[in-house]
Amino acid sequence: MRILFVGDVVGRAGRAAVSEYLPGFVRDWSLDLVVVNGENAAGGFGITEAIYQELLDAGADAITLGNHAWDQREALVFIERAPKLVRPANFPRGTPGRGSTLVETKNGKRALILNAMGRVFMTPFDDPFAAIARELDACPLRQAVDAIVVDFHCEASSEKQAIGFFCDGRASLVVGTHTHVPTADHQVLHGGTAYMTDAGMTGDYDSIIGMQKEEPLRRFTTGIPSGRFEPAGGTATLSGVAVETDDATGLAQKIAPVRIGGRLAPALPEFWIG
Repeated sequence: MRILFVGDVVGRAGRAAVSEYLPGFVRDWSLDLVVVNGENAAGGFGITEAIYQELLDAGADAITLGNHAWDQREALVFIERAPKLVRPANFPRGTPGRGSTLVETKNGKRALILNAMGRVFMTPFDDPFAAIARELDACPLRQAVDAIVVDFHCEASSEKQAIGFFCDGRASLVVGTHTHVPTADHQVLHGGTAYMTDAGMTGDYDSIIGMQKEEPLRRFTTGIPSGRFEPAGGTATLSGVAVETDDATGLAQKIAPVRIGGRLAPALPEFWIG
């Protein structure tokens, strides 16, 4: 199975990059499954129903969230009728929406998409390890589904790495989101799970993690907020990770970073090109 995960889409610039590149990737790379993190898609904070549909129309099969899940208040309502929208599974009991979803892939197979949020330097919600374990036990790879993608939305790279090893052999891909900077540690772990600490953001990298530089710089240098954070509006880089799995096991065989457009050096999966 060919899987593409697209890192945090930030604002209008990020959405434009998804619309520009994703349909071509789906076609040219014969992608079976596309997962997009959309928690910053609406003006840098949260997601709306219209944007959710826009990302699906561009080729996403599922959309994951994170700590900004409810910044657009309408998400609390429309998530109940949005089966492909996944918020962190370790949010408190009774939170609207779902922490995982089953989707039919473009080649007619089944995939589990799971979202969880870290606790180090973040709001300490329920134990993400226990939440992920419950989901993996309830829907095991190979027995119940053909692929499992875990989006771990987290600040600390150590906690992301721990989740990667915790899931090794039980998920097709564990990928980190939230910090908006792509890491260079993409690898297939010993148990066969593809792993990358952070997929990076899909947004304008002439920015401070996707935001116009002036207000973050002012706060860092003076400690005084003087306005809202606004998403940078320059040409975005689509950042993510490409994974190819073994159809017999659901585990990863290949992994590569994906970067195209904007300021970052391009990176495309050679095993799907040419």
